[in-house]
Amino acid sequence: MIEPPATDAYAAARRRFDALAKPTGALGRLEELAAWVAGCQGECPARPLDRVRAVILAGDHGVSLPSLSKPSVSAYPREVTPAMVRLLVAGRAAANVLARQHGVTLRVLDLGVDEDLADLPAAVSAYKIRRSSGSIETTDALTAEECERALTTGRAIAAEEIAAGAELLVLGDMGIGNTTPATALIAATFGVGAEEVVGRGTGVDDARLQHKTDVVTAALRRLGDRAADPFTRLASLGSADLAAGVGFLQAAATSRVPVLLDGIVSLAEAAVADDLTPGVTAWCRAGHRSTEPAQRLALDKLGLAAVLDLDLRLGEGTGALAAVPILRSAVLLLRDMALLADLSGG
Repeated sequence: MIEPPATDAYAAARRRFDALAKPTGALGRLEELAAWVAGCQGECPARPLDRVRAVILAGDHGVSLPSLSKPSVSAYPREVTPAMVRLLVAGRAAANVLARQHGVTLRVLDLGVDEDLADLPAAVSAYKIRRSSGSIETTDALTAEECERALTTGRAIAAEEIAAGAELLVLGDMGIGNTTPATALIAATFGVGAEEVVGRGTGVDDARLQHKTDVVTAALRRLGDRAADPFTRLASLGSADLAAGVGFLQAAATSRVPVLLDGIVSLAEAAVADDLTPGVTAWCRAGHRSTEPAQRLALDKLGLAAVLDLDLRLGEGTGALAAVPILRSAVLLLRDMALLADLSGG
């Protein structure tokens, strides 16, 4: 069990907001966000969030391979995954734009892309576990050894970001087909059927949506009662990048560093991480509420209220990156606003 953020610093921040030169509660959820940061830091007022670091974990997934008789679960071919990794490395993807705007250090890592990426800097694939994953409707995504290695790798990645001075971490994803294993993980974690949580991901048509639902249904049926064990659930339904994300969240929470989650993939990772290591999600906040039904279910089940609700479904950490200035503003309001007592003194 991971210790939660400091309750005394959280309470002190809420009291300070009540004493500021404004009506009580007038800053709405900004007050809770700033108090959460204060609790994570263990001091009130909280320090400004100057050093924010984002990591995008990339990988391919067996479910994205089309067959002669069935469509892919995605509206885009799996060749888009390595192309987008290259775009992220070149600094030209949506996540790069937002990271530059908000002064966030951004890193993309290949955990399971189905290509060698030999043309990119070696650091991009230094943590690669395997190429793609098993197709979850017929086989486990990872072996037990691969899953354990991915968890350990995710913890190491988080440790590097924390050692570099991260005061807030952003967890993003990149991989064609990744909403399918993420949806399956959320469904298995919370005991719901595929039809309740499967969404359109990259914008699939009705035929692909039905196929995606069938894939998740088959994966859940194949997993069966093994779903009760979170490690088995992760190895069976996840992937190298998703498992690394789980380890990343475990390490961040253990090190008492807050994390801003993104969409369905990071919510699936958080759900499993909290099952493996209770208390992880107390160190997380949701950057945005996506269009995916599974992400919305996970938000509700984990008790996380999203900072933004903009109908985003891109991934890459973009929703969380867009929410960074909201958290920064909340902390500055807590630090720099005048107290009501100052008015009487003027």
